[in-house]
Amino acid sequence: MSSHHVLIIDDNETLREGAAAIVKKMGHDVTLAKSGDAGLTAFKARAADMVITDLKMEGTDGMQVLSGVLAADGDTVVMMMTGYGSVKTAVEAMKEGAFDFIEKPFSPDVLRAKVTAGLRLRDERRRMERVEGLSVVNAEQSAARFTEKKNEGGTKVKGIIGSSDAMQKVFKTIEKVARTDTTVYIQGESGTGKELVARAIHDLSPRKDEPFVGVNCAAIPPTLLESELFGHERGAFTGAVKRKLGRFELADKGTLFLDEIGDVPLEMQAKLLRAIQEKTIERVGGESSVAVDVRIVSATHRDIKKMVEEGTFREDLLYRLHIVPVQLPPLRERPGDVVVLARHFVDKLAPRTNPAIQDLADDAIGALKAYRWPGNVRELENVIEQALVFAEGERITADDLPALLGTLKSSSVAPAKELPPEDDPRTLDEILEGLEKALILRAFEASKGVKTETARRLGIKTSALYYKLAKYNIE
Repeated sequence: MSSHHVLIIDDNETLREGAAAIVKKMGHDVTLAKSGDAGLTAFKARAADMVITDLKMEGTDGMQVLSGVLAADGDTVVMMMTGYGSVKTAVEAMKEGAFDFIEKPFSPDVLRAKVTAGLRLRDERRRMERVEGLSVVNAEQSAARFTEKKNEGGTKVKGIIGSSDAMQKVFKTIEKVARTDTTVYIQGESGTGKELVARAIHDLSPRKDEPFVGVNCAAIPPTLLESELFGHERGAFTGAVKRKLGRFELADKGTLFLDEIGDVPLEMQAKLLRAIQEKTIERVGGESSVAVDVRIVSATHRDIKKMVEEGTFREDLLYRLHIVPVQLPPLRERPGDVVVLARHFVDKLAPRTNPAIQDLADDAIGALKAYRWPGNVRELENVIEQALVFAEGERITADDLPALLGTLKSSSVAPAKELPPEDDPRTLDEILEGLEKALILRAFEASKGVKTETARRLGIKTSALYYKLAKYNIE
């Protein structure tokens, strides 16, 4: 899908229409409702990836909307819109399962950042849906595969699938570190499930009944990041019409997940280090310190140690974050999990995409095992979803797989005639860059120039695609 479906519920027409205009410009499909009852009716008629609802409404209020939406689909991301004086209730909503809240009036930048983060979470939930909640077509067949998908070794970790030795090591680390209050640093490529690990640590910790608050540092504009993390006082800057609590305060007594920590600007890193060391924060425009009790879990796909060497990341902050590292292996290093995950995605996606499909054919399994999966688990789910659209019969075959896997459908090694000649003067990096550019161009053309769709086809983040388009001068 090149876009997501967002349901906006508010009894204020001006605010409702204004928010809709911003979300539509982001490329998403929007449904509007002017009351809680109308919103729940609209959700039942067509489920949404994200629901943005006002907290206080006559009749069915935001808390009731939250309850109704999560009862119907626990993976849907719900964000509350709050007015002055209702922030405390919004925090309670987060404890009940809301993703986040946004205070009115809000700027377009803040709404865009929160919608981006929310939909990213929705995608992650879809990709690695808990095994216990699988939707299945054939109950007996699914039950047989359920045992195959369980995390072996008696692990208590839920929501992450993997039976390989590498993942068993990750599960054991999660279980051990969850019992403590130690700061955890998660390293892994894009698409490996870093946020799922962070949530698993929180769910197994003594803080499990307190808030889990996440912030994608790469999705927040640098000018807004300080306010997002630490909050601000009324009048601190233009547009600050009232006090706003930051993520540190919202996560008090719980867990704060700092995703893409490598994208925090250098000038912000000193303030972040102080907050972590002293367990206090200062709101933007404030004159006093506020004590906070949070467990810090951070993650990144970047090489932070290299950034330290280059002077773009503070060494003292790295040491403060890097107390217990969790290294998430890329999918290519755990090929035994590929088929388990692929069948999981067939079970999860087939009921709404192609109910007739029940399994993978042998030739499809061979192609999936041979592929390198640069986009990791995220790319694998995209491939399975695309294959379900075209598959006929009861099994996905190699011919149903996207063209990206075409050269691997019949063999795990490309034929010699498809390799560059032995006397090719180019370096390995130049050859690989040429292949990458060709694949991006093909996906870009197939997507008719729609960047979000291109990124989805390639299994990479839109931000990464923008970088690569600029790198290869693709317009």
